Amino acid sequence: MAFDAHHLNAATAELLWLSSEERIRAIRADRWTQYPRARQALAILRHVLDHPRTTRMPSVAIYGDSGMGKTMIMERFRLDHPPDFDPETGSARIPVLGLQMSGKPSERRLYAQLLTALGAPHNPRATMADLEQKAIGLLRITRIKVLVIDEVHNLLCGSHRDQRVILNTLRFLSNELRMSLVCFGVMEAREAIHGDVQLARRFEAFTLPRWSANQEFEDLIRAALRNLPLRQPSVLTAKSLRHILQATQGLTAGIFTMLNALAIAAIEDGREQITDDAVLQWAPLIRPEAAYS
Repeated sequence: MAFDAHHLNAATAELLWLSSEERIRAIRADRWTQYPRARQALAILRHVLDHPRTTRMPSVAIYGDSGMGKTMIMERFRLDHPPDFDPETGSARIPVLGLQMSGKPSERRLYAQLLTALGAPHNPRATMADLEQKAIGLLRITRIKVLVIDEVHNLLCGSHRDQRVILNTLRFLSNELRMSLVCFGVMEAREAIHGDVQLARRFEAFTLPRWSANQEFEDLIRAALRNLPLRQPSVLTAKSLRHILQATQGLTAGIFTMLNALAIAAIEDGREQITDDAVLQWAPLIRPEAAYS
């Protein structure tokens, strides 16, 4: 059976011939949606990756509320620049190495996380000097260009001393290996990074604000709809768009969750499109509780 797929992107159009169950499974799986704000963030990250190796490497900090798509952008950046094999050294080249800042950060734990991310076994009783030497050696061999740190605001969970030590360590690694840093975190992460003035000066900040009723939001919705394997086009009115913003509080994750749920319902009931009525009647399974002061 042939389907008119002019309303979908090429990759999603290929899913239309699948069964309802398979298309629902595809909707529930992790999928990348290419929208303008994400493209802008990735372009900044690629600029950092392509920057010539110098003694003072540029770095980027991407801030935004939880649910604004920071981790999704981070994973896309990593997938776009996977490890490869260097036939000259017989070792892997890892242009982008990612890790998540521990909830109880310390210098020892940071080096242990680096070694784990590199797939290197390490002795938990090793001295700090041994951990540092091994981590730097492997980072140099694998030619790391960018170290990506998610949840960098967790740095604030450590003592003031641990915060200063970790920031000094990151600055040292950047200098020693001519490596850029990319940090993702909520807005409080600014406070963490600015704990080291010299390090903070290297960071270009990129903020992911909550969505509001503008052309950028409409572009996001359009991109999301083109990524849902529905056999009929979905055309939403301004009233529906305002309801989506209100229901999701302008959070990227909430918007995608809502549209995914509506798409699954549209497949299950045979409508094969998201309608204004469906949008206006939608409610989350768990409503956020009101905050009281």
